[in-house]
This record gives sequence, structure tokens and C-alpha cells, in this order.
Amino acid sequence: MAKLPSAYLSGVRLKSISDSEVVAKVKFRWINQNPFKSLYWATQGMASELTTGIIVMREIAESGKRISMLVTKQQGEFLKKAKGTILFSCVDTDMVKTAIAQSIATGKGQQIILVSKGVDEAGDTVSSFSYEWSIKLRT
Repeated sequence: MAKLPSAYLSGVRLKSISDSEVVAKVKFRWINQNPFKSLYWATQGMASELTTGIIVMREIAESGKRISMLVTKQQGEFLKKAKGTILFSCVDTDMVKTAIAQSIATGKGQQIILVSKGVDEAGDTVSSFSYEWSIKLRT
């Protein structure tokens, strides 16, 4: 979180990391609100990007190779007002492992689309974000 100070100030916190899922949480507060009294879209974006980015970073580290990563596209969908505590999760670990293995084997860059969904305390999805990550073996 030291490399993401704006996310930290907005209340984004890493909740858990496992082999199959990364979860971040953020609680609706004064500092991260929008004029409509719900969680600002950018705060939701920071939390969701964090969950996808950590998976990519972890898998790159485990590969032992020098691989660059960059978000090349992003899309968000907002389904419900985000109030209370929102959990964002990404479960696309296998997709990242496959793309990294292909990049290492071929030396060519790969694009992967990872999805992070935000769920409120009632279990309702409030937003869904997709991120296209570009990864490439450094030479």
C-alpha cells in the first residue's frame, strides 16, 4: 500500500490473498464519497485494480523472470449505490499463470482481461471492473 498512497488515504485495504483469490475492502466514508452519497467511482476503481494487479505481480514474482506489466484498457459497470463496506475480489489466477507461461515460452507479449467485482454487505454486486493487463518478457 506504500506504493498506492491515494488508495490508502481513500480507505482501500487488502483483506486477503490466497492461491485462488485476492480480496480488497473499502468502507464508505466522508473522504471517499461522491455527491450522491455513495462510494466514489475512482475509489471503487482503485480497490478493484488492486485485486487484479496483485495477482499479476505475484505470478510474475513466482515465475522468477523479468516481466513488465501495464494496464492497457479498463471498463467499469455500476449496478447499485455502493454504501457500507464493499469487498472487491478477483479470482482469475489461472488465466494469469497461463499468460505468463506463454510469454516466457514465446517471448511475445500477452494480454489478459481480469475482472474484479465489488459486493456489498447484503451480498449484492455494486460494481464490476475489467482490466486488460499487458505482460511482456523483458530482454
